[in-house]
Amino acid sequence: MTTAPPRPDSPYQSYVYAYPHKTAYRPLPERPPLRELWAGEAQHALSLYLHIPFCEVRCGFCNLFTRIGSPEGLTTAYLDALERQATAVRAALDGGARFALAAFGGGTPTYLTAGELERLCDIAERRMGADLRAIPLSVEASPATATADRLEVLAARGTTRLSLGVQSFDDAEARSAVRPQKRSEVEAALGRIRAAGFPVLNIDLIYGIDGQTEASWLRSLDTALAWQPEELYLYPLYVRPLTGLARRGEQESRAAWDARRLALYRAGRDHLLAHGYQQVSMRMFRRAASPQAGAGEYACQTDGMVGLGCGARSYTSQLHYSFDYAVNATEVRGIIDDYVATEDFHRAEVGHRMDGAEPRRRHLVQSLLQAEGLPLADYRARFGGSPAEDFPAELAEFAERGWLDDGDAEFLRLSPEGLAHSDAAGPMLFSPEVRALMAAYEAK
Repeated sequence: MTTAPPRPDSPYQSYVYAYPHKTAYRPLPERPPLRELWAGEAQHALSLYLHIPFCEVRCGFCNLFTRIGSPEGLTTAYLDALERQATAVRAALDGGARFALAAFGGGTPTYLTAGELERLCDIAERRMGADLRAIPLSVEASPATATADRLEVLAARGTTRLSLGVQSFDDAEARSAVRPQKRSEVEAALGRIRAAGFPVLNIDLIYGIDGQTEASWLRSLDTALAWQPEELYLYPLYVRPLTGLARRGEQESRAAWDARRLALYRAGRDHLLAHGYQQVSMRMFRRAASPQAGAGEYACQTDGMVGLGCGARSYTSQLHYSFDYAVNATEVRGIIDDYVATEDFHRAEVGHRMDGAEPRRRHLVQSLLQAEGLPLADYRARFGGSPAEDFPAELAEFAERGWLDDGDAEFLRLSPEGLAHSDAAGPMLFSPEVRALMAAYEAK
């Protein structure tokens, strides 16, 4: 494990799953009313995300917005606040607003009891107007919380995709990543999930853990493959500030760790391709001919994301907004307590304005990092030009590094080597303004 900053030529600069990152968000002095933010926005196919910021344990690598455990009554108070927020947000949308997909994330949504999960679904349906049985619904779970009663609720309420955070089937590797679980418990959870009948099972795995070898990595992959998951996510290990692993200090040189992660990525990618999986992005692999329930949630280029909960983001075409962000346990508890005490959710508090070239950058970043690439005609129709005209220096450097595939004139697409370096390519496309904001952010 290493806590040193990434080398300038490291393939692992930053995991880019949204642009800009939350560390570029700042308090909004004007606190704009949500009704004004959503006025004029396309609302016929919105995405709905509900965030549950609780986990039973905190993994050593985790820098997500979550707290461990909850005092008596806190989950009820949190759901009360979520309901107040949902009422305010729905009032800010127009009468014709419709949701095309939904997701529950965290934290661990299945930290909630079966009864609380029923209430969470009720908030999505009755307060927000999302028909969960008619649209793709993705829910994240952990092995310990994937109990039969919770899974029964989620299946009955229309969940189409259940994502299980496993990270490793090797008990020693799980301990090394500060994830206290046993393989037998993970496999028991997978049995319950399969019995519940969700159309899509996703398994998350991590490579780059201390002590992990190519042989142990492939054994974890084969154990996962035995369950025939429709999707697999392969994540490189990152050690973030204020996380459990960061407190351990440096145990491996950055160059050696980079080389090991890259070798494990390639071994895992090739193994899954040989077993009939298609690569969707650097991280995501989908079994050929499997259902694509919730596939639309990966098309993050579009706006129209409505987030509920103190760790959720919302995206309009003009502003990305959320609540405050932290990793430190004390800070997280304070933010959750403030959220629970909030009565008025009619205004945006923290965010980043999407003006100038930022929408073009966002579209390019989140399209190019998909294996399919960016259809140039779509970009032209939306922005009236081409990526090569708008970002000549960045794309020229990609080409020089061999990261672009020039085999299809209709698409801008990363080469296999470019896809392997997605975590370096993505940050290279950030605007100078976003880079400055992220650099100035003080972790808390």
